[in-house]
Amino acid sequence: MKTSELEKLGFECLQNQFEDVEIAGGYTSDLLSDVMANLAEHQVLITIQAHKNTVAVASLADAAAIVFCHGRKATADVVSAAAQEGIALFSSPDNQYNTTCRVAKFLGA
Repeated sequence: MKTSELEKLGFECLQNQFEDVEIAGGYTSDLLSDVMANLAEHQVLITIQAHKNTVAVASLADAAAIVFCHGRKATADVVSAAAQEGIALFSSPDNQYNTTCRVAKFLGA
């Protein structure tokens, strides 16, 4: 599955200036130090932390995308930071568990 295909899961694309890469997996966490230690290249970060620090941490791992759960949206500064880093942003109406399950199922896990 490529980054652009996350919309097929019912996620709203919030920032579409990104490299359309093959998604290698996903990681779900709200603790940014945990994300820094465990998020891998081209993975999707699933979180409720919709702020610039999340984008900064995701960029350290060269993440493919960030999915904000519970319908959270990104502010203009978050969208700008993600565009600058080439990280796709999406919003899921679901909670983290259901969002993670949807991504995992789509990836064939």
